[in-house]
Amino acid sequence: MSQRRSKLEIRLKILAAIRDGQDKPTRIMYAANLSWKPTQRILAQLIEQELVSEHRNTESAKSRRRYQITDKGITVIEYFEKAKELLPIEEVYTSK
Repeated sequence: MSQRRSKLEIRLKILAAIRDGQDKPTRIMYAANLSWKPTQRILAQLIEQELVSEHRNTESAKSRRRYQITDKGITVIEYFEKAKELLPIEEVYTSK
């Protein structure tokens, strides 16, 4: 049985997905392995924190949302990736 992901891990996964080219909300949701409502809530928080920016394509009849990582978001990812290198987390297994 795997452990639950922390809120930080989930947000970093979303940021990494956007950095790696996933810009549509559904693709971000799949990359982060989340359901729709939590993905929308977290994206809104990341926009509020200026880690991600939202763009709307208004040329077509449907308004389509696209997301782009900001410089601040890239800095956050790089910071935590360096921290992981410095402090490797060992898997803890418990036997029954």
